Amino acid sequence: MVFEASALNDCTTAGPTPLMGWQEARAIGLSLAGPVDGDVSLPLAQAVGRVTATPCASPVALPLFDNSAMDGFVLATSGLTGQGPWTLSVAGRIAAGDTAGTLPRGAALRILTGAPIPAGADAVIMQEHVRRQGAAIVLDDLPAPGINIRRAGEDLVLGGEVLPAGRELGPRELGVLAATGQSEVTLRRRVRVALLCSGSELREPGEVLAPGQIWNANRYLLTAALALPWVELVDLGAVPDNPARLAAALNHASRTADLVISTGGMADGDEDHMPRLLREGGGSVQALRVAIKPGKPVGIGTLGGAIYVGLPGNPVAAFVTWLMLGAPLLRKLAGITDPLPVFQTARLSAPLIRRPGRAEFRPASLRPAGPDGLPVAELMAPNFAARIALLASADGLALIPADADRLDAGAHIDFLRF
Repeated sequence: MVFEASALNDCTTAGPTPLMGWQEARAIGLSLAGPVDGDVSLPLAQAVGRVTATPCASPVALPLFDNSAMDGFVLATSGLTGQGPWTLSVAGRIAAGDTAGTLPRGAALRILTGAPIPAGADAVIMQEHVRRQGAAIVLDDLPAPGINIRRAGEDLVLGGEVLPAGRELGPRELGVLAATGQSEVTLRRRVRVALLCSGSELREPGEVLAPGQIWNANRYLLTAALALPWVELVDLGAVPDNPARLAAALNHASRTADLVISTGGMADGDEDHMPRLLREGGGSVQALRVAIKPGKPVGIGTLGGAIYVGLPGNPVAAFVTWLMLGAPLLRKLAGITDPLPVFQTARLSAPLIRRPGRAEFRPASLRPAGPDGLPVAELMAPNFAARIALLASADGLALIPADADRLDAGAHIDFLRF
């Protein structure tokens, strides 16, 4: 459903728009987003945190060759005949980086972890499992063929998929690319994001405030949330509640960005211009007024070639709605395979009574796990919607379902760690 923003913002011509469930609003946002076009190849050292554009196949098998899994002695089990113990002369030494060579007949070689297995050998016996006798070793037990040998290709076959498309590159991912000899990787281009904070009352931290003015927390909250390797941020700062200036900022943002984010101006007040300006600029609002607490005045739509996310002006509400509605959309634009936040199960520390109707994301602290292994969530003050200091001291957000009017102590809840 597409709502006409001009009507939605005109309380004299239309009644209140029904609230939309937060999961439905999120689904609408995700339906608008697809991975951005364009990719780039970068050296591994410049690819940290970026997102793979295509699957990465291995040009080699791993391990590259049969090698020793530990320090010990390499030998041929076929040469150990009759009843033990068996005595073998130690004819040399192989370390990692040496050429494998060939095992001398009837002898063993000292071998170190990672060293190649010589031709003719089929077992590595731990150094703790032999007795030294001068230049020889004595074995009391017959080793099984293949013991303590890492076989070529047992980790990864030639041409096997190393990483799928849509994977963020962290230490594990970069490690396996390097291990397969790949010096470059093909990545999605960065998502271009434009951010503006509407409000004539906003001033920069450090500036002297006149009566009625506040410092712009949203700018720093969201620029920090957007400080990601796969995001190219255009920070437009604060824009006064002047329709002409806001329209100009939105127009500029929509022409330069894949995603436009604004804060403030989404409610029904006299200075809440964003839905109307979006419509007048040729855009649409496809989700408005969401059943989420905090953050009911939030909008998702399109403007020009960009997706638009309008967040509330309240910093706590802006942060919560960004995490639940905006961030998944951004991750999908980046091409990340799993864009949704990952909740864990926790137990409620105390009973809760509330008015149902909106899903509530309550700041909470997390205690150590109880006997059942689940952590315990202690909800913070119920009047949290405007308390950014409370948000800063929380461990995460506890999700209270929209239809819940009462939860008992010990009840299972979903918890999102910060």
